[in-house]
Amino acid sequence: RATQEEEFSLELRTRDRERKLIRKIDDALKRIEGGSYGYCLETGEEIGIKRLEARPVATLSIEAQERRERRERQYGDRDDRYR
Repeated sequence: RATQEEEFSLELRTRDRERKLIRKIDDALKRIEGGSYGYCLETGEEIGIKRLEARPVATLSIEAQERRERRERQYGDRDDRYR
């Protein structure tokens, strides 16, 4: 029984991650259509091709992402919209 519950919990987490990724992909497609893809939502600067190749759904430059992560570590504030 415990194994079934663990498998079910894993399945729910997997589906949730997939749902979030699909939403991020849809958002990236909208940014492509709107001409804003590849630009940091925080600074407006170009994100950089290497980062976009590694993480096509990125919405923040590496510098902006690092600042956000430092703030999260400091204040425990998480906002998955920009990942």
